[in-house]
Amino acid sequence: MADSSALEHLLEGAEAVVHCAGLVRGLTQADFDAVNVAGTEALARMAASQDKPPRFVLISSLAARAPDLSPYALSKHRAEKAVAQFGDTLPWLALRPPAVYGPGDRELLPLLVAMTKGVAPILGASTARFSLLFVDDLARAVAQAIRGDERGIFELHDGKEQGYDWEEVIAVAEAFRGAAALRVPIPEWLLRMLARLAIGGARLSGRPPMLSPAKVNELRHPDWVCDNSAICRVLDWQPKIQFATGLRLTLAGQI
Repeated sequence: MADSSALEHLLEGAEAVVHCAGLVRGLTQADFDAVNVAGTEALARMAASQDKPPRFVLISSLAARAPDLSPYALSKHRAEKAVAQFGDTLPWLALRPPAVYGPGDRELLPLLVAMTKGVAPILGASTARFSLLFVDDLARAVAQAIRGDERGIFELHDGKEQGYDWEEVIAVAEAFRGAAALRVPIPEWLLRMLARLAIGGARLSGRPPMLSPAKVNELRHPDWVCDNSAICRVLDWQPKIQFATGLRLTLAGQI
């Protein structure tokens, strides 16, 4: 993202740009901003300077609506603003998906596999609610966003109003396996202790961990529910795959 000649080569003759490159692991705000903000701004500026600027679709994150939670969330919020500043010339749109899962996913897969094998870790508060999105539905939304000319920031989810709670997700996993799963609530204090240990190890190894105190803030946030109403008004798009079907498609061949 810092190589201007590479970005220029990518933009040659491009009619559309789908920007989904991003950093999800880092130790400092500067780590995230270097890629998610500076890199996004460089690409958007170069796209806006083309003789015929391409349609620019930014894959942001639902975390961007709560920038105070973590360096990652703040960097995604700043990335949206970095693109919006070129709005006079660049036809742009940003999508804020919630947790995205599907075949090939590696972040949520261990959790989903554990649930379908009979052990269900509960990482958030029992009252927390969150939306989900199957990767195929996200891809179709991106395709429609490329074809359109709407501008702005849009949330999207799998069509389940008010999202899910942990019990609903576990119930789907239990139905998939045909047997009950052992619920294992992970207390916040334990998550934070593990996160501090992970940060200590990362400073020694130089490899940023997935679990950090900031990531715990995201995991423990009580409301990650999306609203589809705006995006469904402006794009010819409706989600097709809710979690029961998405789980089966995700785990095909995995267990």
